[in-house]
Formats: sequence, C-alpha cells, structure tokens
Amino acid sequence: MTDYRSYTLSRRERAFGVALGCFACFTAIWLLYQNFWIATIGSSAGLFYPRLLKKRLCRNRQERLRLHFKEALQGLSSLLAAGRSVESAFALLERDLAYLLGEGTSDLLKELRTIANRMHNGEPLEQPLRDLAVRSGVEDIANFAEVFVVCKRSGGDMVEVIRRTSQLIGEKLEVELEMTVLMAQKRFESKFLMAMPFAFVGLLGFFAPEYMAALRQGMGWVLLTGGLALLGFCCWWIARIMAIRV
Repeated sequence: MTDYRSYTLSRRERAFGVALGCFACFTAIWLLYQNFWIATIGSSAGLFYPRLLKKRLCRNRQERLRLHFKEALQGLSSLLAAGRSVESAFALLERDLAYLLGEGTSDLLKELRTIANRMHNGEPLEQPLRDLAVRSGVEDIANFAEVFVVCKRSGGDMVEVIRRTSQLIGEKLEVELEMTVLMAQKRFESKFLMAMPFAFVGLLGFFAPEYMAALRQGMGWVLLTGGLALLGFCCWWIARIMAIRV
C-alpha cells in the first residue's frame, strides 16, 4: 500500500529535477562570474534539487488526498442519511465518488476500493481506516478515523459525526484558501526578489563590462563568492518565511 508520507521520484521526474536544478544554478552563477567553467562546476549544486522536488510532490499528493477526502465525507454523510449502514455506505462510496473525481484519477478511490475489499474479506472497518490514517500522514484523516472508531464502538450518531467532521474540514480548507489568495502576490514578489540580484549583476556585466571588471580578478572573486553565499542564505530565509501552513 502507498505510504503518502514519502514520495519516490520516477526516472523522468528525477531527470527533470536534475536538469532544472543544474540549469538554474548554472544560469545564476554565470550571471555573477560570467565564467563558463566556474558556472559548470557550480551547476552541480542542482543535483540537490530532486530532494526539494520530492518534498513538494509529496506535499501536493497529501493535499489532493485531503481535498478528495472532504468530498468523500460529504458523499458518506448522504449515504448514511439515506438509511445505509456504515459498511454498506463505504462499499458504495467509491462508485459515487468516481462520478465526481473521475475514474482512476484519485488515490482516494484506490484506498476506498481497498477498504471495501478488506471488509469483504471479513476485516472490521476500523482496521483499514486506521491503516489509511497512519499511511496518509494527513491530520484530518487521522482525526476522523479516531472519532469514527470511538463513535462506532460507543453507538454515537454516525451521521451527525460525519456531517460535522466534513463541515470542520471544509471550514479549515476555506481559511487556507483565503490565506493562499492573500499570500499569492507576496510569493510572487519573493521569487522576484530572489531573482533580481542575479539579473541585476548579469545586466551590469553585459552593458558595463568595464565597471564590473574589478570583480573578475583578485579579491573580486572573494567578494562575489561571499555575495553569492549571502544571496543563497537570503533565498533560503525568504522561502522559509513564505512557507506558511495552517
């Protein structure tokens, strides 16, 4: 079963990550030093970009799983309100959700199919739900699984619990969406600020090479290297500031 807490890059994704990272590092270093060999050596730093790409793709997959899980809770609430038992509702949920999400395009559809198969094999529903909660690494799914197990064992109002859980997850997603909209411009500005120093130095080297000639010899190499290190630290710090999570 898929462990959503980690992500394995395919060969194509890894090759794309290496190519993009090396190209970006080569361009940035060449704009500063305007030396092909230094830029070629420095481009090897792009080999670390697949690690960042791996984390981003893993986070995106978890976000898709959480969004689809919210839709599944709404469908599950409707099935229970129509008089279905909990087990029967989970068995039919995949079919109903496939019309909304599209057949074979969602990880959650595969998980629901697995849950239905495990129930047909005699496993109690609580076990596959807990298994999904652990593998997903998504807090909302883990909370729902815990509440579901307690409610099923204590004989609580399952329809109301699922409806309320779906409402809470929806409200949380709305807050995140509002924050994403508010932060969109700031994220663009941060990327622009990270690229501007490299572009500015590169343009100066192109239009006023005699002005930048002092940085291409002697202590100029040391100053450029120190400036590159400071720019790298600033880029990392800006990325940390922009990585706001609800």
